[in-house]
Amino acid sequence: MQPGVPIDEVAAPTHEFLARARARLNLDVPAALDDHTATAVRGDLDLDDELWEKAGVKATRPAAVLVPVVERPEPTVLLTLRTPDLRSHSGQIAFPGGKIDADDQSPLAAALREADEEIGLDARFIEPIGYLDLYLTFSGYRILPTVARVDPDYRLTINPAEVAEAFEVPLDFLMQPGNHQRHKRDWKGIERHYFAMPFGERYIWGVTAGILRNLYERIYAG
Repeated sequence: MQPGVPIDEVAAPTHEFLARARARLNLDVPAALDDHTATAVRGDLDLDDELWEKAGVKATRPAAVLVPVVERPEPTVLLTLRTPDLRSHSGQIAFPGGKIDADDQSPLAAALREADEEIGLDARFIEPIGYLDLYLTFSGYRILPTVARVDPDYRLTINPAEVAEAFEVPLDFLMQPGNHQRHKRDWKGIERHYFAMPFGERYIWGVTAGILRNLYERIYAG
Protein backbone atom coordinates (compact mmCIF):
# COMPACT_ATOMS: atom_id res chain seq x y z
CA MET A 1 0.00 0.00 0.00
CA GLN A 2 1.24 3.53 -0.73
CA PRO A 3 2.41 5.41 2.42
CA GLY A 4 -0.13 7.90 3.71
CA VAL A 5 -2.91 6.80 1.33
CA PRO A 6 -6.15 5.52 2.94
CA ILE A 7 -7.04 1.90 2.21
CA ASP A 8 -10.39 2.88 0.70
CA GLU A 9 -8.68 5.26 -1.72
CA VAL A 10 -6.10 2.69 -2.78
CA ALA A 11 -8.85 0.12 -3.41
CA ALA A 12 -11.17 2.56 -5.21
CA PRO A 13 -10.40 1.35 -8.79
CA THR A 14 -11.24 -2.25 -7.83
CA HIS A 15 -14.40 -1.27 -5.97
CA GLU A 16 -15.54 0.90 -8.89
CA PHE A 17 -15.03 -1.88 -11.42
CA LEU A 18 -16.76 -4.52 -9.32
CA ALA A 19 -19.70 -2.23 -8.59
CA ARG A 20 -20.13 -1.44 -12.28
CA ALA A 21 -19.77 -5.07 -13.32
CA ARG A 22 -22.31 -6.30 -10.78
CA ALA A 23 -24.77 -3.62 -11.88
CA ARG A 24 -24.39 -4.25 -15.61
CA LEU A 25 -23.80 -8.00 -15.94
CA ASN A 26 -25.73 -11.12 -14.96
CA LEU A 27 -25.57 -14.88 -15.39
CA ASP A 28 -28.55 -15.22 -17.72
CA VAL A 29 -27.40 -17.45 -20.60
CA PRO A 30 -28.18 -15.85 -23.99
CA ALA A 31 -30.40 -17.89 -26.29
CA ALA A 32 -27.91 -17.44 -29.13
CA LEU A 33 -25.39 -19.71 -27.42
CA ASP A 34 -27.32 -22.73 -28.71
CA ASP A 35 -29.95 -21.18 -30.99
CA HIS A 36 -28.15 -20.15 -34.16
CA THR A 37 -31.18 -18.21 -35.36
CA ALA A 38 -31.12 -15.93 -32.31
CA THR A 39 -29.25 -12.63 -32.44
CA ALA A 40 -25.59 -12.56 -31.40
CA VAL A 41 -23.88 -9.20 -31.18
CA ARG A 42 -20.12 -9.76 -31.19
CA GLY A 43 -17.62 -11.69 -33.26
CA ASP A 44 -15.03 -11.75 -35.99
CA LEU A 45 -16.02 -9.55 -38.96
CA ASP A 46 -18.40 -7.63 -36.65
CA LEU A 47 -21.01 -10.29 -37.51
CA ASP A 48 -21.33 -9.09 -41.10
CA ASP A 49 -23.44 -11.90 -42.58
CA GLU A 50 -22.19 -11.34 -46.14
CA LEU A 51 -18.53 -11.53 -45.10
CA TRP A 52 -19.13 -14.67 -43.02
CA GLU A 53 -20.79 -16.28 -46.03
CA LYS A 54 -17.92 -15.21 -48.29
CA ALA A 55 -15.41 -16.62 -45.81
CA GLY A 56 -17.27 -19.93 -45.83
CA VAL A 57 -17.19 -20.43 -42.07
CA LYS A 58 -19.86 -20.90 -39.41
CA ALA A 59 -19.65 -20.66 -35.64
CA THR A 60 -21.61 -23.59 -34.19
CA ARG A 61 -19.67 -24.98 -31.20
CA PRO A 62 -20.57 -23.55 -27.75
CA ALA A 63 -17.57 -22.54 -25.66
CA ALA A 64 -16.85 -20.59 -22.50
CA VAL A 65 -13.93 -18.60 -21.17
CA LEU A 66 -13.18 -17.02 -17.80
CA VAL A 67 -12.30 -13.30 -17.68
CA PRO A 68 -10.50 -13.29 -14.30
CA VAL A 69 -10.19 -9.82 -12.72
CA VAL A 70 -7.79 -10.03 -9.78
CA GLU A 71 -8.91 -7.89 -6.84
CA ARG A 72 -5.74 -5.94 -6.19
CA PRO A 73 -5.54 -2.23 -5.16
CA GLU A 74 -5.00 -1.68 -8.90
CA PRO A 75 -7.00 -4.54 -10.45
CA THR A 76 -5.48 -6.79 -13.10
CA VAL A 77 -6.68 -9.33 -15.64
CA LEU A 78 -5.19 -12.83 -15.50
CA LEU A 79 -4.27 -14.13 -18.96
CA THR A 80 -2.49 -17.19 -20.34
CA LEU A 81 0.07 -17.80 -23.05
CA ARG A 82 -0.80 -20.94 -24.98
CA THR A 83 1.96 -23.43 -25.70
CA PRO A 84 3.54 -23.25 -29.18
CA ASP A 85 2.68 -26.84 -30.15
CA LEU A 86 -1.12 -26.72 -29.82
CA ARG A 87 -3.17 -27.47 -32.93
CA SER A 88 -5.06 -24.17 -32.81
CA HIS A 89 -4.15 -20.67 -31.62
CA SER A 90 -0.71 -21.88 -30.54
CA GLY A 91 1.54 -19.31 -28.89
CA GLN A 92 -1.31 -16.81 -28.52
CA ILE A 93 -2.50 -14.95 -25.46
CA ALA A 94 -5.88 -16.20 -24.28
CA PHE A 95 -8.32 -16.47 -21.42
CA PRO A 96 -8.66 -19.81 -19.62
CA GLY A 97 -11.46 -21.68 -21.36
CA GLY A 98 -12.62 -24.08 -24.03
CA LYS A 99 -15.60 -25.94 -25.43
CA ILE A 100 -18.65 -26.58 -23.28
CA ASP A 101 -18.96 -30.33 -22.61
CA ALA A 102 -22.27 -32.14 -22.47
CA ASP A 103 -21.93 -32.73 -18.72
CA ASP A 104 -21.17 -29.07 -17.90
CA GLN A 105 -24.18 -27.69 -16.05
CA SER A 106 -23.71 -24.18 -17.48
CA PRO A 107 -21.23 -22.02 -19.42
CA LEU A 108 -20.00 -20.80 -16.04
CA ALA A 109 -19.34 -24.39 -14.97
CA ALA A 110 -17.40 -24.99 -18.18
CA ALA A 111 -15.31 -21.85 -17.67
CA LEU A 112 -14.49 -22.84 -14.08
CA ARG A 113 -13.61 -26.39 -15.14
CA GLU A 114 -11.32 -25.19 -17.92
CA ALA A 115 -9.60 -22.68 -15.61
CA ASP A 116 -8.90 -25.49 -13.17
CA GLU A 117 -7.68 -27.85 -15.91
CA GLU A 118 -5.47 -25.29 -17.68
CA ILE A 119 -3.93 -23.28 -14.85
CA GLY A 120 -5.11 -24.94 -11.63
CA LEU A 121 -7.17 -21.93 -10.58
CA ASP A 122 -9.48 -23.34 -7.91
CA ALA A 123 -13.13 -22.22 -7.83
CA ARG A 124 -12.80 -21.20 -4.17
CA PHE A 125 -10.73 -18.20 -5.32
CA ILE A 126 -13.35 -17.14 -7.88
CA GLU A 127 -16.53 -15.08 -7.53
CA PRO A 128 -18.54 -15.18 -10.80
CA ILE A 129 -20.13 -11.83 -11.70
CA GLY A 130 -21.79 -12.20 -15.09
CA TYR A 131 -21.55 -12.95 -18.79
CA LEU A 132 -20.37 -10.60 -21.52
CA ASP A 133 -21.85 -10.73 -25.01
CA LEU A 134 -21.58 -13.93 -27.02
CA TYR A 135 -18.53 -13.84 -29.33
CA LEU A 136 -18.48 -15.83 -32.60
CA THR A 137 -15.13 -16.87 -34.05
CA PHE A 138 -13.74 -17.98 -37.41
CA SER A 139 -12.50 -21.14 -35.72
CA GLY A 140 -16.14 -22.17 -35.30
CA TYR A 141 -16.86 -21.34 -31.66
CA ARG A 142 -19.66 -19.42 -29.99
CA ILE A 143 -17.80 -18.14 -26.92
CA LEU A 144 -19.58 -16.90 -23.81
CA PRO A 145 -17.11 -15.03 -21.55
CA THR A 146 -17.69 -15.06 -17.77
CA VAL A 147 -16.36 -12.05 -15.85
CA ALA A 148 -15.25 -12.99 -12.35
CA ARG A 149 -13.52 -11.51 -9.33
CA VAL A 150 -10.41 -13.47 -8.33
CA ASP A 151 -8.90 -13.42 -4.85
CA PRO A 152 -5.36 -11.95 -5.02
CA ASP A 153 -4.10 -14.85 -2.89
CA TYR A 154 -4.93 -17.36 -5.63
CA ARG A 155 -2.54 -20.20 -6.43
CA LEU A 156 -1.90 -21.74 -9.84
CA THR A 157 -0.69 -25.08 -11.14
CA ILE A 158 0.03 -24.63 -14.84
CA ASN A 159 -0.80 -27.48 -17.22
CA PRO A 160 2.28 -27.44 -19.50
CA ALA A 161 0.46 -29.36 -22.22
CA GLU A 162 -1.79 -26.35 -22.82
CA VAL A 163 -0.30 -23.27 -21.16
CA ALA A 164 3.24 -21.92 -21.27
CA GLU A 165 2.65 -19.32 -18.56
CA ALA A 166 0.04 -17.18 -16.85
CA PHE A 167 0.48 -13.47 -16.16
CA GLU A 168 -1.44 -10.36 -15.13
CA VAL A 169 -2.06 -7.14 -17.08
CA PRO A 170 -3.38 -3.96 -15.42
CA LEU A 171 -7.11 -3.58 -15.98
CA ASP A 172 -6.65 0.18 -16.34
CA PHE A 173 -4.40 -0.34 -19.38
CA LEU A 174 -6.84 -2.75 -21.00
CA MET A 175 -9.83 -0.45 -20.39
CA GLN A 176 -8.23 2.62 -21.98
CA PRO A 177 -9.74 2.97 -25.50
CA GLY A 178 -6.55 4.68 -26.62
CA ASN A 179 -4.80 1.31 -26.19
CA HIS A 180 -7.32 -0.48 -28.42
CA GLN A 181 -5.62 -0.63 -31.78
CA ARG A 182 -7.72 -1.50 -34.82
CA HIS A 183 -5.97 -3.54 -37.51
CA LYS A 184 -6.95 -5.33 -40.69
CA ARG A 185 -5.54 -8.16 -42.77
CA ASP A 186 -6.57 -10.24 -45.74
CA TRP A 187 -8.08 -13.58 -44.73
CA LYS A 188 -9.39 -15.97 -47.41
CA GLY A 189 -9.92 -13.09 -49.79
CA ILE A 190 -11.80 -10.87 -47.34
CA GLU A 191 -10.68 -7.91 -45.27
CA ARG A 192 -10.73 -8.93 -41.61
CA HIS A 193 -10.66 -6.26 -38.91
CA TYR A 194 -9.51 -7.05 -35.38
CA PHE A 195 -8.41 -5.39 -32.15
CA ALA A 196 -4.91 -5.50 -30.68
CA MET A 197 -3.69 -4.28 -27.29
CA PRO A 198 0.11 -4.64 -27.16
CA PHE A 199 1.41 -4.48 -23.60
CA GLY A 200 5.20 -4.48 -23.48
CA GLU A 201 6.32 -7.81 -24.94
CA ARG A 202 2.77 -9.17 -24.74
CA TYR A 203 0.79 -8.99 -27.99
CA ILE A 204 -2.87 -9.30 -27.07
CA TRP A 205 -5.01 -9.49 -30.19
CA GLY A 206 -7.84 -11.24 -32.01
CA VAL A 207 -10.58 -12.90 -29.97
CA THR A 208 -8.94 -12.08 -26.62
CA ALA A 209 -8.65 -8.40 -27.49
CA GLY A 210 -12.16 -8.43 -28.93
CA ILE A 211 -13.57 -9.79 -25.66
CA LEU A 212 -11.62 -7.19 -23.68
CA ARG A 213 -13.05 -4.49 -25.94
CA ASN A 214 -16.52 -5.85 -25.17
CA LEU A 215 -15.68 -5.70 -21.45
CA TYR A 216 -14.83 -2.01 -21.88
CA GLU A 217 -18.05 -1.35 -23.80
CA ARG A 218 -20.25 -3.16 -21.27
CA ILE A 219 -18.65 -1.74 -18.11
CA TYR A 220 -17.39 1.73 -19.02
CA ALA A 221 -18.91 2.95 -22.29
CA GLY A 222 -22.36 4.50 -22.47
